Amino acid sequence: MISDLDIAQQTKLKHIHEIAESLGLEKTDVDLYGDYKAKVRYTALKRIEDNPFGKLILVSAITPTPAGEGKTTMAIGLSQALNQLGKKSIVALREPSLGPVFGIKGGAAGGGWSQVLPMEDINLHFTGDFHAVTAANNTLAALIDNHIYYDNELDIDPRRITWKRVVDVNDRMLRDIVIGLGGRTQGFPREDGFDITPASEIMAIICLSNNMDEVKERIGNITVGFTRRGAPVQVKQLGFEGAVASLLKDAIKPNLVQTTEGTPAFVHGGPFANIAQGANSIIATKTALRLSDYVVTEAGFGFDLGAEKFFDLVCKYGGFCTNAVVLVATVRALKMHGGAKLKEIGVPNPQAVTDGLPNLAKHLENINKFGMKSIVAINRFPTDTEEEIQIVVDFVHSSGFHASVVEYHAKGGAGGLELAQKVIDMVDQDVCQYRGLYDWNSSVEDKIFTVASQIYGAQNVDYTNVAKTDLKKIKKYGFDKLPICIAKTQKSLSDNPELLGRPKDFLVTVREILIASGAGFLVPITGDIMRMPGLPKHPSAEIIDVEHDGNISGLF
Repeated sequence: MISDLDIAQQTKLKHIHEIAESLGLEKTDVDLYGDYKAKVRYTALKRIEDNPFGKLILVSAITPTPAGEGKTTMAIGLSQALNQLGKKSIVALREPSLGPVFGIKGGAAGGGWSQVLPMEDINLHFTGDFHAVTAANNTLAALIDNHIYYDNELDIDPRRITWKRVVDVNDRMLRDIVIGLGGRTQGFPREDGFDITPASEIMAIICLSNNMDEVKERIGNITVGFTRRGAPVQVKQLGFEGAVASLLKDAIKPNLVQTTEGTPAFVHGGPFANIAQGANSIIATKTALRLSDYVVTEAGFGFDLGAEKFFDLVCKYGGFCTNAVVLVATVRALKMHGGAKLKEIGVPNPQAVTDGLPNLAKHLENINKFGMKSIVAINRFPTDTEEEIQIVVDFVHSSGFHASVVEYHAKGGAGGLELAQKVIDMVDQDVCQYRGLYDWNSSVEDKIFTVASQIYGAQNVDYTNVAKTDLKKIKKYGFDKLPICIAKTQKSLSDNPELLGRPKDFLVTVREILIASGAGFLVPITGDIMRMPGLPKHPSAEIIDVEHDGNISGLF
């Protein structure tokens, strides 16, 4: 069987100038990173500001399992299918993080005949955006420590610095560390730790800003710690926002590449959805909307994480509306939610599929809460039987939704023309009717309970003593009107990764609440979720290699 990497390396790519020209961009509108990658320049972004928006389609999914649902592949394939039907479409996606690429997931640029290319570059260093975010984040950390080392004019409490360093590696050894050892000339000792780069507030800022001026303003609003008297300290008080933003001048420009069928693709930004907002940049999405009739984007993990944050955070900060949702479901994942073991998902088991349908049902209910029109895309795998597929189709129809069976991985855009046509018919009928889930002006507790109860299905929310202290601090200093971005496991609707299907009668435990005042949200940390992942027993790094001619192997 031909691998994703084989397909990627065999595909004849168009020069990126040709892709840009298909969107109405000139050669002078892009900065080249070789022949097949480019960034769109500020001048071009400014010139198209008054272009009307096309239609926006969000691809989300049921609760993910190790079986894999193929959400990114679905988004790419749908955009290709729209182009095959004669429509002008762009796909807008996040950049992969090196952590998962070398960890458990492997490559993250789609799959089969629905990939974004060049996949090796996109999966590895790409255009250097992640490195720029890492450098900006860690430069700020060094500047904060330097301020304290000398005069500490703001009286920052070294024990209450909240700004962590980051690295784009799954490294559990860096979660909790001690720094500043070696005597006074080496700094001041304290406990600290690293987050992974996609969890950096700088990454969230890149993706939630509309322009460079907003990036700088948001960086200035970052809360980096507290004084000895308990008052928050922000970057603008230190005066470092300009220096930090200068490291991001190229990183905020959207990256233009192409799919296996030459469909234009913006791949930009990479916050995780279980610990951040989980969507590509607002700048890239708006650029795509101004250059095409249909934009297909995706939000990370299940609808309860990526899509909720997309609607309640990204759409509001970006000032755009989503026209429809494509919800990805697979027979394999439904079997697992129905009690089947991972090693048994290829064995026909109609009863397990039926038993897993409550998970799908909950996500369909959640779509209705946002007033969204939606289609369920059933991502067919070779081991799926017709009986199993039909069970899902019948259930979707009985729930009042449309369904379409697709094979974008095996056939490219041609594997889902029916879905593409249904999407066209749906989004062209009327104006977007999007609504948010909660009022930003509500109390923090009300906002958390609204998401936990309505989206996750929780009975109640419990707060640790640390979280209760955080709530008091948030209210005291006026951060309580910020929206929330809940950090939660992606493996379950609950905050317990072991509870598959549709859990009931559970509590969500908030153990602390972080203030991301630069990004513009609060981060309630639930369950055992971590902002620095670890590597699995057998990481993908075991099979990734580079040949004598520079070609990469092992990226799925």
